[in-house]
Amino acid sequence: MTPTREKLGDLKRRAGERIGFSDARFLLEHATGCTHAELIASPDRAFPDEVLRRFESLVTRRAAGEPLAYLIGSAWFCGLEFLVSPAVLIPRPETETLVERAGAHARGIRRPRIADIGTGSGIVAIMLAKYFPDAEVTATDVSDAALGVARANAARHDVTPRFVQSDWFSALDGEGFDLIVSNPPYVAFGDPHLLENGLPFEPQLALTDGVAGAGGLLCIRKLIEGAIRHLNPGACLLIEHGYDQAARVRALLAEAGFSGIRSARDASGIERVAEGIQKTED
Repeated sequence: MTPTREKLGDLKRRAGERIGFSDARFLLEHATGCTHAELIASPDRAFPDEVLRRFESLVTRRAAGEPLAYLIGSAWFCGLEFLVSPAVLIPRPETETLVERAGAHARGIRRPRIADIGTGSGIVAIMLAKYFPDAEVTATDVSDAALGVARANAARHDVTPRFVQSDWFSALDGEGFDLIVSNPPYVAFGDPHLLENGLPFEPQLALTDGVAGAGGLLCIRKLIEGAIRHLNPGACLLIEHGYDQAARVRALLAEAGFSGIRSARDASGIERVAEGIQKTED
């Protein structure tokens, strides 16, 4: 049986009541393969039963808390659409601060060597490769599945960072960089926020260090310790961190001997990115 327009309208209405009309619209477009404009322009268009069953399944998953981005397979960041999967974190607007600060440091450096440690979906490395075509961008991640997503995004946006499977800096022996950036796991293990807003569906390895009592700083400590051995003299380390971690991250940078330590605020006015300059050689 071919569904009628009324049946489709009823499904849209019921879905909107369950998950919100905006999410229902995006899931309908994804399930049917039609744009919003096409659905409006062809209100009498009929769809096979399997398409509407797919839509209903997506709505049920969304109602259970699964993030919209995973259901449709993409998310927007810095004005571009990126592929995402449960192997990577969903891009968040606050990470744009990391890209902005990285761009401020990379400007004026001829062929800067940039490393993005823990690249996930590759959004930071890809944006920097687009902004600085002459840069040598290296992006690492311990997860092979995450690197697969990042490579697909790089191809989608026509840039060619070097992707390396690496546990922190383990595969970068002997390499030096003019800029190291990272959005490491920084949510404290056991934080109740990990149970909210779709976070249970995101890769826990990318969210938290999994160590009770570490305050979400264990990975940031590892990042700072490793970066010291891979930053060229006078080079910069940029770290995205939690909304309440700025002072502690600045203290860790100071303990490690960095200079020029400061924090940058995101669009909400929250200190979100800490930076420090590697000491120069005597």
